[in-house]
Amino acid sequence: MRLELAKRTDLALRALQTLCSSGDRLPGSQLAEALDTTHQYLPQIMSPLVRRRWVSSSRGPRGGYQLEVGLDTVTVLDLIEAMEGPTDTDTCVLSGETCDASDPCAMHGAWSRARDALLAQLSSMSVADEWDVC
Repeated sequence: MRLELAKRTDLALRALQTLCSSGDRLPGSQLAEALDTTHQYLPQIMSPLVRRRWVSSSRGPRGGYQLEVGLDTVTVLDLIEAMEGPTDTDTCVLSGETCDASDPCAMHGAWSRARDALLAQLSSMSVADEWDVC
């Protein structure tokens, strides 16, 4: 069982916080510096946020990134899934394969209830509420 998030998810959260705090468009170089990452790595962090339309990006001398939504509208689960991919609810915690409800593993019931509770909690928490930003 692994309940870890990638470093880029942490960087994405921090990018949203930084953009919200700035209240304005930030050049990529300035945002990368604030996140303590490289300007070359920044697009990998920001692309999922731009695709979700939470952030806009523009090129050129006046370009950069700008927050487009209130962080109270972005749930923690939304952010995790934007960065990590869709939540997997079919993989068995014991075998790593699809867990068949008609022939469940020994942990199926307990794991399903725990997973459902975790997903419900993450989907009820906004990024703004949980991390006291903007």
